Amino acid sequence: MIAVTGLFVGCATVSEKPIILESPASKNQLQQAQTISQLPITKRYKRKIAIARFTNESNYGRALMNDQDYDRIGKQASDMLASKLIKSNKFVVFERTDINKILSEKAISGDAGLVGVNALIIGSVTEFGRAITGKTGFLSSTKVQTARAKVDVRIVDVKTGQAFFSATGAGEANTESGEIAGYGNRAEYDATLNDRAISASISDMIDKLVSSLDERPWRTDVLEIQGGQLFISGGQRQGLKVGDMLQVMEKGQTMKSQQSGFDINLPPKKVAIVKVTTFFGDNENNEGSVCEVVSGAIDYTSLKTIYVEEVKP
Repeated sequence: MIAVTGLFVGCATVSEKPIILESPASKNQLQQAQTISQLPITKRYKRKIAIARFTNESNYGRALMNDQDYDRIGKQASDMLASKLIKSNKFVVFERTDINKILSEKAISGDAGLVGVNALIIGSVTEFGRAITGKTGFLSSTKVQTARAKVDVRIVDVKTGQAFFSATGAGEANTESGEIAGYGNRAEYDATLNDRAISASISDMIDKLVSSLDERPWRTDVLEIQGGQLFISGGQRQGLKVGDMLQVMEKGQTMKSQQSGFDINLPPKKVAIVKVTTFFGDNENNEGSVCEVVSGAIDYTSLKTIYVEEVKP
């Protein structure tokens, strides 16, 4: 009886061949679904910006952490800011800090054309420092190294030279070590704390910058009018979808204020409602949308005085 039982147990361990289940959707459909899921939910027109200057104005590191151009911390902060602006997916970032190198390369290639930007970012590291704290007991001790940084930036309109937005970001980073009866970690000078503190302060500042710019209404320009169709800048990568309703606005007359000296635009006028029907272009720099007129009328000679914006609920 025992032998028979062992025989049955041995037979029961035979595994069946696994069955491969295929997805009901094709590979192309899955790729399209993944692309759509990565598109922005809200409409946003990516602004063209460049970092004009970013310097270290703090007292820390002016003698010990300088390179041949006398500002290693400022360059590091500028590179971090450019990287985070690109990763935010809300700006088209152009290089200006190393513009001489770019112009030299363009001269070699025979193409000296540069794209203008909407705004320049000017900023500085205004506070930077390190502190070491700790506690010492009978048989134990702890040591905490802390680095703190603060950055200030302002955004300048390239047309008027007016600084229309400013933001401050602060951040810190620390590391802790301890010993008990002579055993444990001995904390050496941690240079990465400087990098992490600057990175944290820039992240804090960018969050404020993006949230403020998101409050501005989404708008774009009209590229061309053909028949009853409008060709506008911006497409799926800026949050537009087929069937979206947009309104065509005609700019108000520009008047110069005798009090402030600034040009003031009178309120715009809504002239038509259009619907997005399809898209063209293959990247965020050349994509656009084709729209058809649903209501209203558009003067085909007023291409330079009209623009498109989202319909307010």
